[in-house]
Amino acid sequence: MTLVEQRTQLRLVHIPLHLYSNFLQPILQLLLPFDASADDGPRHNGGQPNPWACDHKFTNISVTTVECSIVCSKDLAERIFVPVINSLPSPQQQQVSITDEDYIVIQVEGEGLGAGQRVLELTSPLAMAGISIFFITTYFSDYILVPLKSRTQVMTALTERGFAFEEDEGTHITSPMNAHHRTRSSNSSLDKLSPQTPPPTSVSELQSRTFATLKKRNIAPSVDPEIRLVQCAGHSQSSTSNGSSVAESAFHLGLVRCLTLTPRFLSLTLTEAEEPSLLLEQRLLRNFPPDTLLGATTDTIVPITLDLRDLPLESTGIVCGVAGRLVGVTSTVAVSNGHGDRRGSAPVEMSYLSTARAGNVMVPEDELNRAVEALKGCTE
Repeated sequence: MTLVEQRTQLRLVHIPLHLYSNFLQPILQLLLPFDASADDGPRHNGGQPNPWACDHKFTNISVTTVECSIVCSKDLAERIFVPVINSLPSPQQQQVSITDEDYIVIQVEGEGLGAGQRVLELTSPLAMAGISIFFITTYFSDYILVPLKSRTQVMTALTERGFAFEEDEGTHITSPMNAHHRTRSSNSSLDKLSPQTPPPTSVSELQSRTFATLKKRNIAPSVDPEIRLVQCAGHSQSSTSNGSSVAESAFHLGLVRCLTLTPRFLSLTLTEAEEPSLLLEQRLLRNFPPDTLLGATTDTIVPITLDLRDLPLESTGIVCGVAGRLVGVTSTVAVSNGHGDRRGSAPVEMSYLSTARAGNVMVPEDELNRAVEALKGCTE
């Protein structure tokens, strides 16, 4: 498992759902194959038309049951979103936020552990060091977002836990553990507990603090029984004469349709080196022609949402605490084996989606009850 630092500075944008329509145009400007700041046609990159409006080192657009959340470059946040914010009435301006500090992103490459254990391996040393993070998964890779000001601390914390750094186009960190088959990926939420609380001395203490904080703020997991999601990716085909592909154009059109319909749940991640990654409601698949998407679109997962809008943005420990709880409790709780006796169970298969003000834990539908009970047991 290798980590690669992407050379970019990111900002996070929080948009309340009732203001989503005001920001639909700038969101589409991130997706459509024309430069929003130019009048002379498509962007070009190395003599080839750029299929996206801008060069995406890393961009994430998420619409969930709690908010619309954008992760994009500092330049795009200021150039595309700030003018729209300034055009709103003053009370509404106060409801939209863009982070003041810059973030960098570290890509997790290669095969790794199961989703929950992989999150713990990567986030626990950072949480123990009191470093706030986001942990976002795509169809292909996992990404860790950390404040630019914490970059040196991040590298030190991971090095002290046995990760090795290699210089290439970016900074690579190689896990000391043997590679395992990569199971379901993980995305996650902001990982900080309390800005003035000393870092915990153990993962167990971290988990206890996390759920004490959630309980104190009356934050409990919630499930919308009507939302069923699939994880997939855009599918490339041979290019046409203008440099784009038929599948790519169809994927663009499908995304525009989904976003203009105001989806209840959709998350798109764009990176420089990988195909677009998509997590969306199964019902929205009809907006994409056959052979446009990669992935098993019949395998559905269900989001369990933690609404973190009442927590400070710099709170730590949510990711590691929640992952630790699910991995620990669901792997030890006895369940019926169908013959009247009980046995220990394997950990719940899970993934995460982090947004600016919420955490979404994704689990298979048949694992939903176990996961909800494990999380509710600590917040009630």
